[in-house]
Amino acid sequence: MISAQDVNKLRTMTGAGMMDCKKALTEADGDFEKAIEILRKKGQKVSASRSDKEAKEGSVFIKVSDDKKEAVLIALNCETDFVAKNDEFQNLGKLIADTAFAKKPSTKEALLNEKAGALTLTEKITELVGKIGEKLEVSEYVHMKGETVVPYIHAGSKLGVLVSLKGVNGKDVTPMVIGAGKDVGMQIAAMNPVAVDEKSVDKSVIEKELEIAKAQILAEGKPENMVEKIAQGKLQKFYKESTLVHQIFVKDNSKTVAQYLDSVTKGLTVAEFKRVAIG
Repeated sequence: MISAQDVNKLRTMTGAGMMDCKKALTEADGDFEKAIEILRKKGQKVSASRSDKEAKEGSVFIKVSDDKKEAVLIALNCETDFVAKNDEFQNLGKLIADTAFAKKPSTKEALLNEKAGALTLTEKITELVGKIGEKLEVSEYVHMKGETVVPYIHAGSKLGVLVSLKGVNGKDVTPMVIGAGKDVGMQIAAMNPVAVDEKSVDKSVIEKELEIAKAQILAEGKPENMVEKIAQGKLQKFYKESTLVHQIFVKDNSKTVAQYLDSVTKGLTVAEFKRVAIG
């Protein structure tokens, strides 16, 4: 006979529901270790049964080194905003970010195979799936290093940005530089640039923009011998609107992002950035 005290003990140990704990203990003939394994297997079953569900809610989690030269960003997704605000979900996200920062795996798949205590992160995720009954997944993992890496998390923690600054000129990282990095992070969150500058735009994007521009120009009836020149002009406009350093700075429309950064510290600019949004 499984006692109420045993059920409560297993519930305290695992966080699983009362009836799930009772069933697991009954199936395990009162063996707590076996019961925990049964509950974990139940979590795996729940995870599999919800694999076709869409996990469009969640939170981003960021961890930055004390010297501001390295950071990780992970996005942990779930099905509902209610779960995203749950303490256990938030604690799991922080654990994954902490593990990513400590182990520095090269890929998301490698991260999920890293251990946090006795279990891998995949097993930790599966365990929580068993408790809450929702699909959970790590949708993004970013590891960034640089002269100065500055994080920005948008309100609601559904959008995160890492900005790697260069040109700090070997100085200690000042509050002004960090503030500038956060301003640029906000710019990236709001304006979603495709790249840092024209040199870092993917060739396929350039080809697509030129193709669209030429089709528009021909549709407008412009002479064919003018198409290439006009298309190049449209491409330059695309660079101004869609690459970070050439965009108009959202907090001061009299400057580009490049001019703003240069005004903070001469030569300061962006080496790279990553923008991660939930949903």
